[in-house]
Amino acid sequence: MSTPVTVRIAEDPADREACFAVRKEVFVAEQGVPQDIEYDAYDAVAVHVLAVREDGEPLGTGRLLFGEAAAAKTGGDASVGSLGRLAVAGAARGLGIGVALVRAIEEAARAHGLTAVDLHAQTHALGFYERLGYEAYGPEFLDAGIPHRSMRRVL
Repeated sequence: MSTPVTVRIAEDPADREACFAVRKEVFVAEQGVPQDIEYDAYDAVAVHVLAVREDGEPLGTGRLLFGEAAAAKTGGDASVGSLGRLAVAGAARGLGIGVALVRAIEEAARAHGLTAVDLHAQTHALGFYERLGYEAYGPEFLDAGIPHRSMRRVL
């Protein structure tokens, strides 16, 4: 990353709002995901990760679900977390922020004793996740009208 960026766990309400602002830019405004399905009850229990520029500008986010919150997305395996809502602001793409966010989420998963991480990747992003060690499984499916595949990485 050429721009000084910090990737950290979102600790307070301001951090959480910064995460939501990036998600709104990427998923709602750019990709057309309805706002009422972008934010859900899992946001209250997820571990959110935030990438910020040195001036505090939010550049990216992602979240980790674990335990009961992840069960529906991971086949009920309590040792597997669910990475989701990974988003990098358009102006910040290509700087390595997505990789840093995924690795921070994996670290959070390890800290919670998880042995693997699942995710639902938009099909155009399969190569990105494959380069990070994720393997696709199962058929393609639509989520918010966008084609996805399930993927997993053993930690």
